[in-house]
Amino acid sequence: MKHILNARLFRVLSAAIALATAPLAHAHAYPTHQAPSAGSTVPALQKDVAIDFDDELEPAFSSISVTDAQGKSVVSDKAVVDASNTKHMSVALNPLSSGVYTVSWVAVAADGHRTQGHYSFTVK
Repeated sequence: MKHILNARLFRVLSAAIALATAPLAHAHAYPTHQAPSAGSTVPALQKDVAIDFDDELEPAFSSISVTDAQGKSVVSDKAVVDASNTKHMSVALNPLSSGVYTVSWVAVAADGHRTQGHYSFTVK
């Protein structure tokens, strides 16, 4: 009986040590909200693209670009990560005409892990 208790104690302690010394999970930033959203149709008055992420972003390495159907950039300045909410990034747009626009984003989480993606929206 004592041998069984020692074996159980050994397993419990081994598991605790393994959990305590396991490397922390590495975070990646993924979008939780996009405006305009993927596949949406918006009026020509659209002034910016904004994306919220599930992790804090590193402003120096995160970006949003928006291009028209010909691949021409329609942003009026660089993307900005909100200083008061580092999970929010936006970019101002030049006036838009009717057509399909592609948003491409790069998100570098505060821990240095990079994710990227793209989607389209339509201006009527």
